[in-house]
Amino acid sequence: MESMTGTHIAPVDERYHFSEGSYMSKKRSPTSPSSRKALIAELNEDLAREYQAIIAYVVYSQVVRGAEYMSIAKELELHAGEELAHALTIARQIDYLGGTPTVTPKPVKVPGSSVGMLEADLANEIATIRAYRKRVVQCESLNEYAVAEEIRTILTQEQEHAIDLATALGRDVPRI
Repeated sequence: MESMTGTHIAPVDERYHFSEGSYMSKKRSPTSPSSRKALIAELNEDLAREYQAIIAYVVYSQVVRGAEYMSIAKELELHAGEELAHALTIARQIDYLGGTPTVTPKPVKVPGSSVGMLEADLANEIATIRAYRKRVVQCESLNEYAVAEEIRTILTQEQEHAIDLATALGRDVPRI
């Protein structure tokens, strides 16, 4: 196509639309309110799991018994602090997305043995890792890349927690 000045004008690509002075891909349309609400709901589930982890790590670090578990008891205290930082990060992201952070933790199991406590922690960490992996994909599909990066940072620490717990139990790190 030629204009009156002789310069070439490219045909409009159907994959894009013009909006506010720039081309935007139709695939990158703004996040729908229902998708954003679903993400907020899932992040609130994650936040409830972080609260659960804080409580479990605080309690388990103090009541775990046996010489073979004393070093992991100190590690569980550190995990509690890291889980609190995770909870604050997730709450901040929920607020950013326009939601209200939950105040209710998931239920905490209180097994009667040290091994049972560590197994419960490991099971919770595995569930958390699986959830955060899904959340990263969900965030990216909604173009919430900064939220996804925050979750990736948390995910790294959650995987370290799973390694610590599996090691304390004398097991290989589970494939998640």
